[in-house]
Amino acid sequence: MKLRHALLPLCLLAALPTLANARGFDVRDMVALDRVSAPTLSPDGGVLVFSKRVMDENKTKASSSLWRRDLRTRDMAPPKQITPEGWNVNSPAFSHDGQTLYFLSAKNGSQQLYAMPAEGGTPRQLTDFAVDVDSFKLSPQGERIVFSAGVFQDCVSDLACTKKKLDAAEASKATGKVFDSLFVRHWDTWNDGRRNTLFVAPLPKGDAKATTATAISAKIPGDAPSKPFGGNDDYEWAPDGKTVVASIRVAGREEPWSTNFDLYKLDAAGSKAAVNLTKANPAWDAGPVFSADGKTLYYRAMKRPGFEADRFALMAMDLASGKTREIAADWDRSAGEIVLSADGKSILTGADELGEHPLFQIDIASGKATKLVGEGSVGSPVLAGPTLAFTRNSLKSGDQIFVADTAAQNLRAITASASETLPDVQFGDFEQFQFKGWNNETVHGYVVKPYNYQPGKKYPVAFLIHGGPQGSFGNGWSYRWNPQTYAGQGYAVVMIDFHGSTGYGQAFTDAISQHWGDRPLEDLQKGWAAAQQQYGFLNGDKACALGASYGGFMTYWIAGNWNEPWKCLVDHDGVFDNRMMGYSTEELWFSEWENGGTPWNNAEKYEKFNPVNHVANWNKPILVIHGQQDFRIPVEQGLAAFTAAQRKGVESKFLYFPDENHWVLKPQNSILWHDTVNAWLKQHIGE
Repeated sequence: MKLRHALLPLCLLAALPTLANARGFDVRDMVALDRVSAPTLSPDGGVLVFSKRVMDENKTKASSSLWRRDLRTRDMAPPKQITPEGWNVNSPAFSHDGQTLYFLSAKNGSQQLYAMPAEGGTPRQLTDFAVDVDSFKLSPQGERIVFSAGVFQDCVSDLACTKKKLDAAEASKATGKVFDSLFVRHWDTWNDGRRNTLFVAPLPKGDAKATTATAISAKIPGDAPSKPFGGNDDYEWAPDGKTVVASIRVAGREEPWSTNFDLYKLDAAGSKAAVNLTKANPAWDAGPVFSADGKTLYYRAMKRPGFEADRFALMAMDLASGKTREIAADWDRSAGEIVLSADGKSILTGADELGEHPLFQIDIASGKATKLVGEGSVGSPVLAGPTLAFTRNSLKSGDQIFVADTAAQNLRAITASASETLPDVQFGDFEQFQFKGWNNETVHGYVVKPYNYQPGKKYPVAFLIHGGPQGSFGNGWSYRWNPQTYAGQGYAVVMIDFHGSTGYGQAFTDAISQHWGDRPLEDLQKGWAAAQQQYGFLNGDKACALGASYGGFMTYWIAGNWNEPWKCLVDHDGVFDNRMMGYSTEELWFSEWENGGTPWNNAEKYEKFNPVNHVANWNKPILVIHGQQDFRIPVEQGLAAFTAAQRKGVESKFLYFPDENHWVLKPQNSILWHDTVNAWLKQHIGE
């Protein structure tokens, strides 16, 4: 008996070296991690293919490849790479018989469509267009593709014409360009006149390559897919292969302040006129998906024009009559995608929910919503045969790919978690908490412990403020604002989902519009107090506040209106002058909705919560970060804030990226960003 008890301490002692040698998560770990995405199932659900991005040893360049896992075997064999080394590939799609795998690659200098045996082999180039193939979908019959490409509209009948124009512009000795309408620039790109356009082309036979295609969306003056982030979920083949439905916002003078995307039925032969199926809705219609019999069109729709963060409702349209109905009107969440079940009786969709992003199953007849997969943030769901596949991440791991049966039972991970990839890293544990915020309503937040947490000790705090503002810092992984990179430096992390955050009902999300500086500030103040009260290890005397985008606005607002608790501030691409933001941003609908109108008709609303008016109160050290290619919140906003701090004599630094947009995407720039921020925190709140 004594001997058996004596063995227990020996087991624990054996584990101590591992715990003692554990280290915190670092930005270099984050940059080096493999990233998996795009789970794709064979038609029978027996084979999974996914994309894996791998960083080189110098952390300067990433490459992507396709990997395969046979789900019918229950052995522990890992997935195997099936595309050749040295290729960068994306957008995998199975043929309808499951024998062929299609994908995009720029291996030969231009991104084109390739095919290869589904088991792996030598890829064959199928298209050789004069322009890049940006996205594609196979026709239901498998003999054609619809694809998107950026082209000049007077070149839609001759794809080589676009390349000739681009070459001529590059060779010109004059660089000036005259604009007579907006967008002049969008996100991080200046408008060169090209428009995303949908084309249909036959798949070639033998060794031939497709070089010509028929434009089917060119007569609609709008981008298909939308810029800057649209993809092949913006369009869909009808089951009979005769038409394609696409979500398009008509361009022209009003485009920069319009969110009116409509669903257009396009003739796949390019001969018949397009038909606007959702003309009656002046707001956003997106994500078309057909029922198997082609009689019903499912899609997502907003109701309020000009509001990009309105609730996306699930809709069903009877194509014969044109009548529509909302499927789950009482479900107060915003649908993320539409994946139809095999029997056509339910829809799978992801949605923000109380600080997480679960996968829901929505019964089409009744509208009943059931949480199918929870715990973390679920994405990219696909169904085929008896199999459900999806990605899932959390505050402790980037995306993993999971498979299960269609009822989400018998779950198994196909790819490794961050902890499995980095066995020597100790991630900070986390916990969700809640408190009464503005209007005495319940507000949620998360606290992340430092990796080296010990009971009884107090730790300096990184107080992170999310952007959007209609967003969320919840149980999910980020490669830009990752709480574990702060926990890995020995800091505790506090994050508040203030009013305006998503996943708590549309009224909660709506509450921030025209209230940028009061309601969310009250939530942050009460959340900071509640966190300190509930978690004794938080050292409130050693804390810095950090935010980006709207979070950057709030950081500037805090600098002038609530700077007492903070030893330092970090602001990334934030709004410093709200009124000038209304004149200089590219997507005007955002500022106009959030401030209740245009800056010349509602100047007082732009000035009510304008950080620039409170610079006189600045007194805390501030690190300002901005990218030159950020056209959402132009770089002058950051320069002005840094100028204000310098002129006032406030301790400050300015980190400038000439080649980054609203985000910091280049690996070495990300490392510099984190090193600079961590050094700033260390300087002001210690290790």
